[in-house]
Amino acid sequence: MHPPKIQTFDVPTKTNIDNKGTVRAVDEFRVEPFGLYMSRAMVNRVTTHWVESWLLPDLGICVTDWWWNPGHERDQDFYVDIAAIERGPERWRLTDLYLDVVVRTGRSSQVIDVDEFVEAVAGGLLEPALAEYAMHRTHDTVTALAAHGHDLDRWLATEGITLSWRSRPRSGHRQ
Repeated sequence: MHPPKIQTFDVPTKTNIDNKGTVRAVDEFRVEPFGLYMSRAMVNRVTTHWVESWLLPDLGICVTDWWWNPGHERDQDFYVDIAAIERGPERWRLTDLYLDVVVRTGRSSQVIDVDEFVEAVAGGLLEPALAEYAMHRTHDTVTALAAHGHDLDRWLATEGITLSWRSRPRSGHRQ
């Protein structure tokens, strides 16, 4: 089991740095009162060619829309990481807390990677307070999504949040 993945989003240098220290160029950052938007290419990845994410620190989530390569599409509209997010004036830091929610707009919201979360907690990789935070954030997120018909945009609107994304062709559900 791996320790929690930590990413840094350096707005002035337009870079995204992963937990291994790999620095990736960011095409666009956008800072809003409710969060940080990031859009960048996925280099050398068979399954995807672009990623867009919104870090929403007050909700403890990172919402991602993957641009899948042909033949690798997934039945999901959004991928939601449960995370501890530290907002800085120039750098943002995201600690992935293992639990994720796959949102299929109007159909379902499914919690995944529970096995990784349990293993991390049992192995002492996630301190109890952070594990409890992750559980509360997951529960609150799934409850809110279900209450709004599994529609991320409808839920976030009640929180005063409107997410905007790059324009690209869509077919059926978001891919």
